[in-house]
Amino acid sequence: MRSTEHIGIIGAGIVGLAVARHITLHRPGTRVTVLEKENRVAAHQTGHNSGVVHAGLYYRPGSLKATLCRRGVGLLRDYCAENGLPYEEAGKLLVAVNPEDEARLDDIERRAKENGVPGVIRLGPEGLREIEPHAAGIAALHSPTTAITDFVAVAEQIADDVRRSGGRVLLNTPVIDLRQDHDGTEVLTGDPKGERVIHRFDRLVLCGGLQSDQLARMAGGAADPRVVPFRGHYHELVPERRDLVRGLLYPVPDPRYPFLGVHLTRHVHGEVMVGPNAVLALAREGYRARDLRTRELAQTLAWPGFWRLAREHWSVGVRETLVSASRAVFAAQARRLLPELTTADLHPAPAGVRAQALGRDGGLLDDFHVDTHGRVVCVRNAPSPAATSSLAIAEFLYDNHIGNGNGSGY
Repeated sequence: MRSTEHIGIIGAGIVGLAVARHITLHRPGTRVTVLEKENRVAAHQTGHNSGVVHAGLYYRPGSLKATLCRRGVGLLRDYCAENGLPYEEAGKLLVAVNPEDEARLDDIERRAKENGVPGVIRLGPEGLREIEPHAAGIAALHSPTTAITDFVAVAEQIADDVRRSGGRVLLNTPVIDLRQDHDGTEVLTGDPKGERVIHRFDRLVLCGGLQSDQLARMAGGAADPRVVPFRGHYHELVPERRDLVRGLLYPVPDPRYPFLGVHLTRHVHGEVMVGPNAVLALAREGYRARDLRTRELAQTLAWPGFWRLAREHWSVGVRETLVSASRAVFAAQARRLLPELTTADLHPAPAGVRAQALGRDGGLLDDFHVDTHGRVVCVRNAPSPAATSSLAIAEFLYDNHIGNGNGSGY
C-alpha cells in the first residue's frame, strides 16, 4: 500500500470514525476522507443508544462480537481516560424473574467466563437486592465492569483526532452513487446547494449503518442480507424517581432474538432510561412512529426474509407493538424487574433505530458481518455492541481488509 493512497470512509458514526482514526495512526501520510450525509457526526445509531459499554456477557465465544467486544472495552476505557471523557463502571445486574430465566442464566454465565468477562458472580434474591435494593427476582448475574459512557462525545473526540491527523470529515455530503474501476473507486456526492462532486479513492470502506445494504449494492455486493430497521421506544424515569436504579438493570434475554428486552440504564449525565422495545420502523431513519417513507417500507415488505420472520414470530411483533403504543403496558414490562415503578414514573424519551441485517431465509444475523468487493470493504452488520467494540472493529478491519488489501468476508 502506497503512503500516498487515498482511503474513503462512508459514514461518520463511531465505527466509521474509528476506522478513519486507525488508518491515520497506522499509515501516516495516507489521505483519509470521511463522507457523512448529516450535518453532524454520530447522528444515527451512535447518537440514539443507551450509552452502555457492554462487557461481553451474551455473545457466542469465538464470535466476532465476543472477541471484538472484549478487546474494544479495554481500548475504549483507555481512550476515555486519555481524553477526559466520561466512563463509569456502573455494573449490570441481569435478573431472572422465573425458573425459565434462571435456567438461561447458566448459559450466559458460561459464555461470560469463556469470553473472559471479569468479576461476574451469581446472586440469589438477597444478593441482587444488595446491589439494586428496589429490584426483584429469584436470581441474578452481576457484571461489575459493565460501564456507561457518552458515545456522541467519544465520536466527536475521534472526529477531532482524524482532523488533527490531516484527515477530512465532510458533513452534509450524501452519497448518490459509487463505482469501481481497475484504479480505484469514484463516489458521487451532493451538497446542500444541489451541486454534485466526484471523489476519487484508492480504497473505500462502507460504514453506513442503516444504509449499509444500499451502499453495498452500489459496490456490487449481494442483496442478501437486507437491512430491516427496528425502532426502539424509550421512556425516562422522572427525576424524583431516578433513585430506583443505581446502575444497569436488565432482564434475561430470549436467545431467539438479538434484542435484550426492556431494561433500565443510568446514563453518565444522571438520566435513567427505560427501554427499548423493538417494533418495525416505517422508515430507515424513522425515529417517530409517524415517520413513513413509502419506498423504504416497500423495500422491507418486498424482502422474502421479512415475511418468513413475520410468520414465525408474529406474536412477538404484536406484543412489542402494544408495548410501544401504551405507556401503561411499557411500565408493566419494566415492573417485572422493578415492582415499585408506576406509569406516572415514566415520560417519553427519544427513540432509536437499529439496523438489523435480515437474510433472505428469514434469519436475523447475530454476529458482525463484513465482506469485500474489489476495492470496497462493506460493513454489512454492526449492531450492538458495535459502539463498545468500535476501536477494536477498526483494528480488525485494518488488519484483515484494509492494511493488506485482502479479506474475503466474515
